[in-house]
Amino acid sequence: MKVLITGGAGFIGSHLADTLLDAGHEVVVVDDLSTGSLRNVEQHQGNSRFRLWVDTILNEALLNDLIAECDQVYHMAAAVGVKLIMNRPVETLETNVKGTELVLRLCNRHKRKVLIASTSEVYGKMMDGNGGHPLAEDTDRLMGATTKRRWAYACSKTLDEFLALAYFEEKRLPVVIARLFNTVGPRQTGQYGMVIPNFVQKALLGKPIIVYGDGTQSRSFSHVSDVVEALVRLMDTPAAVGEVVNVGGTEEITIKELAQLVREMTGSASEIEFVPYERAYGPGFEDMRRRRPNIEKLKELTGFTPRVDLHGILRSVIDYHQR
Repeated sequence: MKVLITGGAGFIGSHLADTLLDAGHEVVVVDDLSTGSLRNVEQHQGNSRFRLWVDTILNEALLNDLIAECDQVYHMAAAVGVKLIMNRPVETLETNVKGTELVLRLCNRHKRKVLIASTSEVYGKMMDGNGGHPLAEDTDRLMGATTKRRWAYACSKTLDEFLALAYFEEKRLPVVIARLFNTVGPRQTGQYGMVIPNFVQKALLGKPIIVYGDGTQSRSFSHVSDVVEALVRLMDTPAAVGEVVNVGGTEEITIKELAQLVREMTGSASEIEFVPYERAYGPGFEDMRRRRPNIEKLKELTGFTPRVDLHGILRSVIDYHQR
């Protein structure tokens, strides 16, 4: 097939491009390189089955032509990362809302199957579902005030989901929505606040490992190879059309414990320094205390479960940065 990946020079998008090319498909990427990098796809230079367009997804004429010639679309392009969201809120909202609306409208025009990459951020302040169970796709959501910039990204991706489901229900557009939870692996940059690459880079340089808040907040992480396999399986599963599906790992760890584990695995003497949220992001910043997915729906639809545990995730990131 010929597959279009928006944001295909980004962290997850570039790994997805690798996998699809290895499977024999033709891959077309459009990326404005605002958070992606040419280095992520340089290995495909000279491959006749790979094309890269350096342009914004808001270029309607280009996007229309690319979608028309492709069989499937993975919409991975988005403004991501807490620091980017806090520092450039207009870009966050325009990229996420306008970009997704355009992708859906053009996919509907040409009736192309599309996977929309969403985020666990749409759960807002919710820490777990009924009875303390991990967050499921039908768990109620709880958002912060609109005066808290922290929630702009969550709301923009929520609107993306509503719009995608509306296109499915009203226009019968084949849409799959994947809610991603903390994807980690080689090529991920810590530039926009991603915690594991930040911790690893600081540990390898012997600099203080900065933990925001008191470190008792917990997260679960998934390796990019697992996430990409889940995305491809979801795209190839007819029963996933019109569904919202969590994609992530279930191994939970506090951020303080994570910093300690990174220090141990790198053999670093770095100090662990605790910094109040207010100093990092300004007054009024809000964070969720816990983020843990229920992935039973993913298992039932595709038969897939994550293979790489937390130690494997950290080892891959450490090896990447050491190289």
